[in-house]
Amino acid sequence: MEIAPHVHLIAGPVVNCYLIVEADGLTLIDTGLRGYAKKIAGYLSSLGFTVQDIRRILITHADGDHVGSLAGLKAASGATTYASAVEARAIARGESSRELKFTGPAKVLAGLLGRFFRFQAIEVDEILNPGDTLPVLGGLKVVPTPGHTPEHVSFYAPAQGILFAGDSMRANQRGLLPSRGANTWDEALALESVRHQAALRPSIVCVGHGPVVRGAAGKFPLA
Repeated sequence: MEIAPHVHLIAGPVVNCYLIVEADGLTLIDTGLRGYAKKIAGYLSSLGFTVQDIRRILITHADGDHVGSLAGLKAASGATTYASAVEARAIARGESSRELKFTGPAKVLAGLLGRFFRFQAIEVDEILNPGDTLPVLGGLKVVPTPGHTPEHVSFYAPAQGILFAGDSMRANQRGLLPSRGANTWDEALALESVRHQAALRPSIVCVGHGPVVRGAAGKFPLA
């Protein structure tokens, strides 16, 4: 679904990916779980593209629901892959960049579900640093948003007012929510990252889990 000029949501039952369509090729933000490559390829086909048209793959963080299809899409497209240093090292090991904090029955359930979040190890091509600007959407800025994971990053397109927030926040029909709970590395740092993103005053926020949030300036959780 096109959510803004050149920007598309590829919604899945578990996680969202985002596609940016420009004349010099396609940019994909996150890749979903293992098996999402087929869903992504189908969406590209509906637009008249193939996986080979993907030029860049940007990763917000090294969780299996965001990098599960990275290796396959990289192999099929030859796209350049990008992630922050800590997350890239985790991707190269084929594991998340932090341990989950589940205890008791929840830990057992998480262990059972963990196989769905496994992913193939792959070396990331380019390391993202805070303040980097990528040649996408007139200048896509790399925003450090640690908390959910140690070196989670978001991407902000000032010209369009669009923030791609990954799992630094989630969303529901009422607005945005901070990353909290057993899958959050540091909740205080996650909330500070929310404040940092709110200061950007984006008009549209695209999260990994939940609906796209429009008119976002007044919908940030700051407490």
